[in-house]
Amino acid sequence: MTQDLDRIPLNEVRDLLHIGHKLPFRVLDAQARLLLNEGHVLLNEAQFDSLVERGAWAERSQVEAERVARAAGRTPPAAPPPSLFDRWDRLLWDFDKLSRAPPRSAALGHAVTAFFAQLQALVERDADVALFLALRHDDQRFALYPLTHAMHCALVAVLTARQLGWPAPRIASVGCAALTMNWSMFDLQATMAEQDTPPTARQLKLIRAHPEAAVELLRAGGVTDDEWLTAVAQHHEHPGGTGYPHALTDVSEAAQVLRAADVYMAKVSARATRPAMAPQQASRELFQQRTGDAVAMALIRAVGVHPPGSLVQLRSGEVAVAIHRPATGTQPIVATLSDSAGHPCAQTYRRDTA
Repeated sequence: MTQDLDRIPLNEVRDLLHIGHKLPFRVLDAQARLLLNEGHVLLNEAQFDSLVERGAWAERSQVEAERVARAAGRTPPAAPPPSLFDRWDRLLWDFDKLSRAPPRSAALGHAVTAFFAQLQALVERDADVALFLALRHDDQRFALYPLTHAMHCALVAVLTARQLGWPAPRIASVGCAALTMNWSMFDLQATMAEQDTPPTARQLKLIRAHPEAAVELLRAGGVTDDEWLTAVAQHHEHPGGTGYPHALTDVSEAAQVLRAADVYMAKVSARATRPAMAPQQASRELFQQRTGDAVAMALIRAVGVHPPGSLVQLRSGEVAVAIHRPATGTQPIVATLSDSAGHPCAQTYRRDTA
């Protein structure tokens, strides 16, 4: 009861929230998992509606403090014009709405295809920004992990498929497959992202069944693309026959791209019980586990040894973050974060590490 009294449903504080302005308090979901931090920009009404549908709420103490501040005449600061980062965040909330569409919706396939077209347009606009966001998700919003993981896997799968020289329709198939490969277990993924105990027997059963369950949902949603469906069905199979659910030895190339993207993004994403792995280490492990594998090499070349968002130390002693992949070679363009003595930079400097 005390917990309920500490929560104020988000729809009861609508008067304190303004589109295009920063949130005056953090927003949590029904399981008390972080959805949005204080200072996050409220993007549009659709995002607000998605939050309400998730059972979002704010902490009473923060709401009351904000009402006192408003009564004293304080006005919320306006946010700057939407950036490309904001467009990606808006896309995340569009995906949230899509993921909670009625099960077995007959329009699912068309909706996913349309959504992928939006994601691909943002990748075309600046793939380095997309990779930066995929690697620097430091706020640990575990409630949204299934959504961000699917979108980031789609990004990596698209870049890998391009590196392999695939035609546009085939790239679209693997991108849609990445978005939907875990469609049947999004809730379980969110739970396990913050779970500090090993999977239960029930969870393991759902995990092993999720590829075929996802295919069933997609077929019911009107998806007839064989490459899309096969990739989803086989994305946990290994060519050596050690995967699941059927221990196949003949695995489609699209499924292999999906699995590589899935494994890579899982390694570089934090969980409640472990930090994110450095991208360089994730690439090294992928290379060692799949030496000579064309898909693994294409993924590493596509994202780069030091992809945007990864931290590096320069020979000068400065610490920097990669912001652009090089046209050739392995030396990225970086932005400095600290000077050679380890002190935070008052001003960021752009460095070409080549």
